[in-house]
Formats: sequence, C-alpha cells, structure tokens
Amino acid sequence: MKTILKKSCVVFAATMMLASCKKFDELNNNPYAASGTQVQTEYFIDNAIVGAQQDPGLSERMFILYWVPGGHSLQDEDGDTFSQGIFVDDWASEYYRQSSQWLNYVNSAIQIGTDQIAKGTSKPYTNNLIQVARIWRAYLMSEFSDTFGPMPTDGFQGTNPQFKDVKTVYYYLLAELKDASAKLDVSVVNPQQVMNEDPAYQYNYAKWRKYANSMRMRLAMRLSEVDGAKAQAEFEAAAANQDYITDATDIFSVQESKGWDPLASVFRKESSWMGLPISATYNNLAVGLGSIKSADQLSATYQAAIKPANWMGQKFTDQFATNTNDPMAGYWFDGLPNTIDPRAYKIYSIPGDITNANYPAIGTAFTTFTGPLTDASGATVKTLNASLTWNAKVDGDWGVKAARNQPMFTDGCKPLLNLLYRSGNNRRVFFGPWETYFLLAEAAERGWASPVGAQTAYETGISKSFEYFGTSANLGAYIASTDYNRAGTSVSWSHVTEPAATRTMNFQDGISGTAGTVDVAYPKNGLYKSGSVKNDHLTKIITQKYLAQLPWLPLETWNDHRRLGLPFFENPTVENPMPSLPALNSGNFMTSSIQFFPQRVKYPSNLSNNNAAGYSQAIAALGGQDAVLTPLWWAQH
Repeated sequence: MKTILKKSCVVFAATMMLASCKKFDELNNNPYAASGTQVQTEYFIDNAIVGAQQDPGLSERMFILYWVPGGHSLQDEDGDTFSQGIFVDDWASEYYRQSSQWLNYVNSAIQIGTDQIAKGTSKPYTNNLIQVARIWRAYLMSEFSDTFGPMPTDGFQGTNPQFKDVKTVYYYLLAELKDASAKLDVSVVNPQQVMNEDPAYQYNYAKWRKYANSMRMRLAMRLSEVDGAKAQAEFEAAAANQDYITDATDIFSVQESKGWDPLASVFRKESSWMGLPISATYNNLAVGLGSIKSADQLSATYQAAIKPANWMGQKFTDQFATNTNDPMAGYWFDGLPNTIDPRAYKIYSIPGDITNANYPAIGTAFTTFTGPLTDASGATVKTLNASLTWNAKVDGDWGVKAARNQPMFTDGCKPLLNLLYRSGNNRRVFFGPWETYFLLAEAAERGWASPVGAQTAYETGISKSFEYFGTSANLGAYIASTDYNRAGTSVSWSHVTEPAATRTMNFQDGISGTAGTVDVAYPKNGLYKSGSVKNDHLTKIITQKYLAQLPWLPLETWNDHRRLGLPFFENPTVENPMPSLPALNSGNFMTSSIQFFPQRVKYPSNLSNNNAAGYSQAIAALGGQDAVLTPLWWAQH
C-alpha cells in the first residue's frame, strides 16, 4: 500500500479524465489515453477499492451523516438532520462525485484487461483481475443504488448511459456476480507485486469468489418482499455450493490508516467535534438482552453504579423528550444496566471512564460529564452527573426541552464510540461471516433451500459476531437467554413467547426524589406484522444481525429496516412539528410509518443542473418524487 501514490500518478497520467469525473454521463469517456501496456489493471482496481474507504471529508458527509442515522447505528450527530428527513446537497454531491470516480476506475480496469487479452499482451492473471473488478463494481453499484436509487448500468458501452430502475440494476448486479465468480480461475498464482495491489484479499481468488457468492446472497435477499421468486432462486443458487464467507479469515476488510487520506478511519480520531454517541435504537435492543450481567463484565470500579434489573431511572418530564415511542422517553438512567449485550461495552465507552485506554478523549473533547437541567424560567432544578451512567438521546426535535437539558446534548454524558474504531488501527469491514449466517437463517426461516438450518445458522451468526468482538466466553449463556430487551425480543431460538404488554418498573421522580412504580409498555412496531409480534424468529434474526453489523455496516442496518421494518426503530421525538417529516405529529408518535424515517438520499443538484436528461430518467425510474421519503423499489411501500 506504500506505493499507492506512485501508482496513482501513473494512473493519472494515463487517465486525466478520472480526476474531474463529476457525473455519470462522463462514464463513456475514453478511460485511458495511453497504451494498455503502459497501465496495469490492478492499479485501477486498487484505486477503486482504496477510494471507496472514503476520505475524511467524504466519510463525514455520507457514512456518518447519512448512512449512520439512516441505519440508527449511532445518534444523528449533526443537529438531527437526516433523522428529520432533511437533505444537505453538498454532502450528497461529494459522494456522488467520488462514487462516480471509483466506478470509472473499476470500469477502466475491465476495459484495459479486456483490451490486453484481445491484443495478446495479457498476463496469466489478467482474466481473473477482470472478474475481480466486476465483483467490486457490483458492490460499488449496490452501494450507490441503495443510497440514491436508479442509476446507469451501461457505462463504457459506446452510448450515453441510461439511468435504469432499481429492479433492472439489481438484476444486472446479480447476473454480474454469478458470471464473474464462475469465471474466476482459483488455481492462478500471482506475482507478489500484483498481490500487493489488493488491500482486501491480496488477490486470493478463492476468497474473492466467496465474497461474490455472499454478496449475491445479500442482494438476493434484498428482493425478498417485492420479488420473492427471483430472490429465492438467486439466493438458493448462490448458497448451494457453500462457497461463501464463513469465518474470520474470509472477512472482506481493508486496513485503515492514521493519516488524512482515503484509508483513514471512517470514524477518524481527528474529528474532535464528533462524539459519535450510542443510538437509542442500539440501547433499546442491547439493554436486558442475553442475561449477561454488567457485574460479570466490568471490574470492581463499576459495581456500585450497576442498577437492579427492574430499575427504570429518574423521571424528568419537563426536560426529556416524551413525544416518541422510545420506551425510555422521559427518563434518565442514573447508573449502568443490570444486564446488557456484551458487545455493547466493546463498542461504546462508559461516560467518565477516562482512564480506560479506549475512552475517546480527543484533546479535551468529551470530558464534560455533568450538566444542568433547567425549568421554563431558565433556573437550574437539577445538575446531573453522567459518570458511570448509560443513556442514549433519541433523535428528533426536542423543542424547548433542548435548552432545558444540557446533559443529553453534551457528548461526554453518553456512551461514545470507542477509540478502537477511530484510531486508524482497525480494518474496516465490508462483509463478515456473521452476515452470511444470518442471511442463511432468514432464508431457511422463509422455507428456502439452505445448506444450514435456521437455528444453526442463527446461532452460528451470533457465535461469529461474538468471536469478532472477543466475547465468546459469554456465548453459551447468551444463546440460551429468555430475557427480553426493551423492544420485547429475547435471544433463545426456541423462546418465541411474546412478552406481556407491560413490565412493572421502579423509578424516582428526578426533582422531588419520590420513589414510585410504573407499568412500562413494550413498544409496538407497526412496520412488522402490524405490531402484533415482537419475538418471532425473523425478529430475532434481524435484531442479532443489526447488533453484529455495527459499527461498520450502517448502510446494511438501514437496508434491513427499509426492507422489513426490523429491528424496532423508535420514532424521532416530535416536541415541535418537523416540516421535513410532515406525517409525524404529536397525535401519532406512538404509531409506525415508513414516512417517519428517511428512505433514500436525494440526488445532488449538480445532476439536474449538468445532466437534465439523465436526471429526468432517474426520477421516472424512481417512480416518485426526488425526495428523502420516497421508498426504493425493494423497500416497504
């Protein structure tokens, strides 16, 4: 990877048009002006993979400010923007520009390799590189389409590219993955210098084929709710030979860097203004799940802060958001949960835990752990100390309560993404073995032919995730647990008993200190089976898939929620009306609707300004307005 800049200069000299690619109608330009013998296919593939890691400017705009709130993997960091359905043009524009560039690189790789084969100047591995480029192109196109919707599939084919509807895009991607994986010759041996140009698999073609088949399963399952026959046929064909990602050695991941470059961490340490707090969704799904006690996970330092299992917290009606179906609405949890999914403490820091090497104290940021609550006159009625507490801020418009509640708007008062994921020492994951097994579990649960039974696949997916996070010692007790999380879902496959309508919890009035009890209802997820089910097999599968995919794959957690309405996502709080979410109001916030959640990213204005014909095609193919709330073809309607 040390040669990237040098190789990029070679690529730039041969393909100056790539650096200024701004729109898809440029995808037909000659990808290289120099002879095909002067540039190498692997350089283009390397640039396409490295670029897609997203440099710090881009990762902030797309990964953190669109995909993360879309997938509810972290709190919406930028003033509750995308979670309120608000679109920021320049965020989308930069991703559109760079994604177009990555596709130019990978299409150039395919064309150069094809030209070399035709001219008799190819290497023994050239055909394999073409297939790898096609596989990576399929991923890049799926990422783009899952973000915006319709896109061209016919770049570099001699005619102006035409925007195609999402169904056509997905059929194309599935066919590409099938054909490219079949054409890989895994017996080919590469020179070391070629292997060095692949930051994911070092051109281990057997692993690339596994990735292609797992990707085909992912994309096939995306069609489950709108095109079941196609989804089943494609999935079963991809799974039949059991040649897919199954263990840690197969993970598709790329090493991050500590610099300011495309390989920098997508959660980079340098961004001291971004606390990256836990989301209310993750909190609701993890707390109480799995029967693993905090007391058994944490050292003696934390024991006094651990609360009883029936503790709700301190109630502050006038300072905490209440117009939401978040089951913790109105409460401050003044300690650590009695039981929690063991992966939570691996991903998120505990407020005030600054002696922990993974606490993200960047300079002096995120080290304020106290803050006042005020009344309507601005007088302080309580000062909260967040050290050794565990709270998540629900997204949305907090109205006047925002000014009355400093702690919930202070990043140091909430669990934050650990330094482990921000330092540049990690590998960014694009596909892990847990996802393969959760896909197999869902397929088997649907009655599709699967080489692994539903329960075995489900439990193996959990096992692979626990292995990744280093929590395998808790696996046996966790898988057997019948305890419900705050959404009413348990872990045990055989435990499908629905929770009671409410649970009786102890609480304290935060101002007066008066103790009391309250019957807390499990939230009703009207997006799935009209809210009648909270603990069936599919809910378990997608809940575990969500917990396993984070923090690396928020786009996939967003995709699953758009597709199925699972897992439970709390509504944004609507203390004030939100013009960008007009369907959500103070009278219906306990119900569910896809119109309460962003469904896609709008096309940036430079598409309509620079390619009016292409933009018109895209909107026609979308089948609705170019709006954040317009669902994609494969999503719920």
